[in-house]
Amino acid sequence: MADPKRVVLRDGRVRYRVVVDAGLDENGKRIQLTVTRDTKTAAKEERDRILHQRAAGTFIAPSKITLGEWIEQWLEYKRRDVEETTIRTYRLALVHVVEGLGHIRLQELTEDHIQGFIDSVVTAGRRRGGEPGTRLAVSTVEGILARLKEALARAVVRKLIPTSPAQFVRVSLVDRKTDKRERVKAKPWTVAEVQTFIRGMEHDRLFAPLLLSLMGLRPAEVCGQRWTDVDLDDGILSITTTRTMVGNHRVLEKDTKTASGERSLPLPRGPWEALRLFRDRQAAEKEAAGEGYTATGYVVVDELGMPLNTRQLREHSYQLMAELGLRRVRLYDARHSVLKALATSGVPDVILAAWAGHTNAAFTKRKYVSIEVEDMRSAANVLDAFHGAPKELT
Repeated sequence: MADPKRVVLRDGRVRYRVVVDAGLDENGKRIQLTVTRDTKTAAKEERDRILHQRAAGTFIAPSKITLGEWIEQWLEYKRRDVEETTIRTYRLALVHVVEGLGHIRLQELTEDHIQGFIDSVVTAGRRRGGEPGTRLAVSTVEGILARLKEALARAVVRKLIPTSPAQFVRVSLVDRKTDKRERVKAKPWTVAEVQTFIRGMEHDRLFAPLLLSLMGLRPAEVCGQRWTDVDLDDGILSITTTRTMVGNHRVLEKDTKTASGERSLPLPRGPWEALRLFRDRQAAEKEAAGEGYTATGYVVVDELGMPLNTRQLREHSYQLMAELGLRRVRLYDARHSVLKALATSGVPDVILAAWAGHTNAAFTKRKYVSIEVEDMRSAANVLDAFHGAPKELT
């Protein structure tokens, strides 16, 4: 092993320099580091440290890559595992990170950098849909932090950094409490509102597709339905394809988000009959339109057979809600109402998760089943009996 060489700089100072073989990079290219120190002993010590870490498999080669550059590489890596729509969601979530911290070298990023960023983005991170500089929802910030932690964990695996500086970063308790106190959360429809909507749209052309939303299908699953997926003899609906929107302007047709999302559901009587009538109506529309009709095979189509997308279905539902004087809720939120009704009616957890297209019933309940005061009225009635209280208040 060669000793450090004595080097005389232009200003007359003497330093010691040694080249260290630090192994191979991720592309198989040899890594050679030039170590320069003021003394021969210091140069040797640094050389020995690098060689020891290389032997132990803990060596991290110096790198100038910034956090923003690494995030771009990580997003490309994630394309192997997730859908295009998910990549877009990740990219949007990390916009704040790239703007706030993207210029910092990955190996110089600290926990303080990230914690300070998270604290600031909670209180003044909103970019659109409201006044810039106002609070972001804690749930949104937690999503941003989760993606950043995932990207940095991958950087650890690739030996770009020794540990993740985001590992112990979290949204502060004060910000959590403020968010809970100040943020108005939209509530899914009550049973009465669902029934009002159903009665009010009974004669609407898209009654059947909207009923599918009210049996727990995601909007993209509703728009992805083909008549070949519908068994109107036995009353079974198969969910195999989705038609979702990318950026609210481009339709992407793909398989279900997860393996558990591909499922078959028995049709309740209402949607079953509504689909029969809708199929007959489409047959009449096809005959009336003649050559102007395009037989696409989709269930959710316009009068000329062209498939409708989730935005069109959503806007149509909003119009109906306004006409009926109902609170505007997203069709996706109708899924909350459906799954809550199933859960509180005693449907077994395993059936609830399968109906929702999930593998984990605990996740289904945590995400979709929120209990309100009136949902607990039956518990109060049980306690009335337990206390021996009179049946009616005087």
